[in-house]
Amino acid sequence: MTHSSDHFQKIVDQEKGLKRSLSSSQMSMIAIGGAIGTGLFLGSGFAIGFAGPSVLISYAIGAVIALLLMGCLAEMTVAHPTSGSFGAYAGYYVSPWAGFMVRYAYWASIVLAIGAEVTAVALYMQYWFPSSPSWLWIVLFSGALIVVNALSVNIFGMVEYWFSTIKIVAIVGFILFGAYIVYGAPADSPIGFKNYIDHGGFFPKGFWGTWVAVIVSIFSYLSIEMIAVAAGEAKEPEKAITHAFRAAMVRLVVFYMLTLALMLAIVPWSAAGTDKSPFVKVMEAVHIAGAPGVINFVVLIAALSAMNSQLYITTRMMFSLSRAGYASPRFGRVNGRGVPLQALALSCIGIALATGLSIMYPHASFTLMMAVSMFGAMFTWLMIFVTHYCFRRRWAKQGNQRLAFRMWGFPGLTLLGAALMLAIMVTTLFTDEFKATLLFGIPFLAVLSVVYYFFYRNPKTAELASTAATAASAER
Repeated sequence: MTHSSDHFQKIVDQEKGLKRSLSSSQMSMIAIGGAIGTGLFLGSGFAIGFAGPSVLISYAIGAVIALLLMGCLAEMTVAHPTSGSFGAYAGYYVSPWAGFMVRYAYWASIVLAIGAEVTAVALYMQYWFPSSPSWLWIVLFSGALIVVNALSVNIFGMVEYWFSTIKIVAIVGFILFGAYIVYGAPADSPIGFKNYIDHGGFFPKGFWGTWVAVIVSIFSYLSIEMIAVAAGEAKEPEKAITHAFRAAMVRLVVFYMLTLALMLAIVPWSAAGTDKSPFVKVMEAVHIAGAPGVINFVVLIAALSAMNSQLYITTRMMFSLSRAGYASPRFGRVNGRGVPLQALALSCIGIALATGLSIMYPHASFTLMMAVSMFGAMFTWLMIFVTHYCFRRRWAKQGNQRLAFRMWGFPGLTLLGAALMLAIMVTTLFTDEFKATLLFGIPFLAVLSVVYYFFYRNPKTAELASTAATAASAER
């Protein structure tokens, strides 16, 4: 075993207790489940409103960033498969402060993203029950998914696999149907690729609109990184991770780009919005009886799938924080089925927040939840690039064995990914819709830094807390 792996093994040992039972196919579906959700089915309408047809370029830029991120993350995850994932890597290869910040920022981000997903679920249910209160659906569906996550990782993996399968079948069906509609449309029909230029041109909001829509594309791709967290419960980590990373990226890019291209050809970009899914609007435009309801069911499943994955990931991240000594030992305890129940309970904060916002701000709750939740995710993506740079430099310096999976184009592409993420984060300050992202995020990082400085800066304090968490779990 290599020098780095010997030292990192201590971190892996801290996180024992979870069950290694996820297959490579389940791992792929977990990534797809997290990333193909509200971002594609509802958020894409938001992005189209910013950029018009040039949203295709926006999502292509987002896909490039996501591809670079996955390459960096795959390399580190194959070397060190553990549930602490990029938080543990940052703590080991950058600094303990970085590990603390990444874990908490990501945990808070996904907790809030759960709120965004469940807010979208309520919106979809109002398609069938327009006068029903949002909070009712939030409470009902949240309760069901909390039970799924509380049972076992096997049950979670099975449910997520079938959720994601439904989404993939529906998206492939939509692509085939959309292609048939577009290519079969008469010349005088309002449907066709002419919609790309007939309503203000390809760049109706200018290049600035195209760039701003990249922010939404990042929100859409958010959660592909959860494969790395799930690696701590994979049966054969190296094989499962490599397969899952590659399969997930190919499917995501193809699905996002093809579906957006067809939506823009069928429904003019000016009709986009977040009042209902663009997929539903497409089915309404082609006047097929019952089709909008079927699509609404699919996008409902997509949001539930993403929420299910996110509940899983926040629970494991809080578990990792506890085992590292950065949270109460109670959150590092697992039950007989290998589930950290108390970490799961804490990770439901976003659901409670979404319920409150849906009551107070029913029309603005989704946009607000999305804007606030994005900061932690963008900060985490930025830090993954920074961590990979430090990881590769130390790996080479210590003369470790050849990596089983290598990120191409190092260091140029790693630094490019970091620069793009930093530019996107700065851009949020200059948009009305996303101004809350940094206005919430910067003070949040400042508070986290103060907490770290006063309570966890001393390595012995964290080590004692970590030992207590591990011991408490072992006794249980």
